[in-house]
Amino acid sequence: MATPFLSSEEYDERAHQLYNEGQYDDALAVLREGLTLYPNSVELHIGVGYARLAREEFAWARRSFEEALVLEPEHEDALAGLGETLLKFGLEDAGVRCFRRTLELGYADDLDLMLQIGRALFREASSRDRRELFATSLEFFAVAVQQAPESAEAIACVGYAQHRMGDDDPAVASLRRSLQADNDHTEARIYLANILYDRGDYDGSLHHFERTTPEDHWDELGIWRFIELMRAARKLAEHAPELKPWEDRLTELGGEMDDIDELFLEVDGSMSSESGDAEVARGQLELFGDLLSKLACDVPRALDASAGEHVVLTTDGQQVTGSWDEIVRSLRDSDIEGLQDRTTNEFMARVSKRAFRERGVRVPHHDAESFVRASADAGILRLVR
Repeated sequence: MATPFLSSEEYDERAHQLYNEGQYDDALAVLREGLTLYPNSVELHIGVGYARLAREEFAWARRSFEEALVLEPEHEDALAGLGETLLKFGLEDAGVRCFRRTLELGYADDLDLMLQIGRALFREASSRDRRELFATSLEFFAVAVQQAPESAEAIACVGYAQHRMGDDDPAVASLRRSLQADNDHTEARIYLANILYDRGDYDGSLHHFERTTPEDHWDELGIWRFIELMRAARKLAEHAPELKPWEDRLTELGGEMDDIDELFLEVDGSMSSESGDAEVARGQLELFGDLLSKLACDVPRALDASAGEHVVLTTDGQQVTGSWDEIVRSLRDSDIEGLQDRTTNEFMARVSKRAFRERGVRVPHHDAESFVRASADAGILRLVR
């Protein structure tokens, strides 16, 4: 007896399952077979569009979404898919119009759709550092929160967008609200721990990192930071048993130290017996190049030297005047490569690593004053006052 044909819905369901498993080629094959039988199925055309999008075949994805919209001009999933595809072509205004059309059609109450659109905008904004797209992503995340005020995921997404727009206080508040809604939301917890670290709240950062497991992390940054915070706070030796699962996770993620990091480790190891605990903690953090910024000291630094104005001359004769922080910001803003650095900490870390590679000189990057003074000692600039 011949096997009966599947319905278009069954083809779509099979393809959707394969798509969720990451088997995009197989999903596309199922969808193509379905379209030979049901060429006017909007859902199958949309499925092809998303499979093509996942395979980064953007021109073909655009064609599939447009074919779906010819058949059903107000289909929300087709509009969202086309909007995301248009972003890939740099057609931001057209893409955003597609997204906003879903709101006009009354789909604001579709939580998954709002989060999908917000994430698409956020990803594209991240890849091209476009503040306008971060702002638009925040709009859609905010709509999601309005519709589902207890959704930890939606609240966290608001926090991510706020952070990328430079609004750290609201971001921290949003991420804490997300964890109140769902204490097991590890992505929000890791993001919050990293923000607190960048703000110098190392106790708060460690508090949240300790409530994650190595398997929760898919980025090396948080693991490096947790390891170093643990070493400093618990006075742990290198490769202490408590840290082995975290070091193993680093290896899984491809986070082995390069030759420069290994050399830094040897230097810090030789210095640790001669320095105080606060200086040892600082030295350890300088191992990790542009990933890390600074670790707080137990002994407060004298602030009188940073209160007045200072003057430096760059190698090209540029004079920069201001506080230590203002000088570093000016150096970053005038450095062509520095345009890629989102924060002064990233700028200092990059220059520090470059100075070691090119000159064999170690430039601290835990604070602005140490960075400027060490850069002057290294001949990178001249400290006039």
